[in-house]
Amino acid sequence: MTKSELIARLHARHPQLALRDADDSVKTILDAMAQALGAGQRIEIRGFGSFSLSVRPPRIGRNPKSGQQVAVPEKRVPHFKPGKALREQVDNRSSSS
Repeated sequence: MTKSELIARLHARHPQLALRDADDSVKTILDAMAQALGAGQRIEIRGFGSFSLSVRPPRIGRNPKSGQQVAVPEKRVPHFKPGKALREQVDNRSSSS
């Protein structure tokens, strides 16, 4: 599902919302989540899952073309852990197909 599909589904489910309001709502939620993760905060949505940051330590890698060693800096990457309800819903859907 893309962001535009999510906006369309929100608008279809709540016809009293103008399409522009649905668009603003989705953008506001996604921006707030991105800012929270950017600030190092954890996001938890009950029944859906949680987003957190994982730290990948610095390491020595290799340039595949030349074989030369390259220092790869530390990285902070988003990590999603699905909640129990989401895992069960996905599992039930895949086993009934």
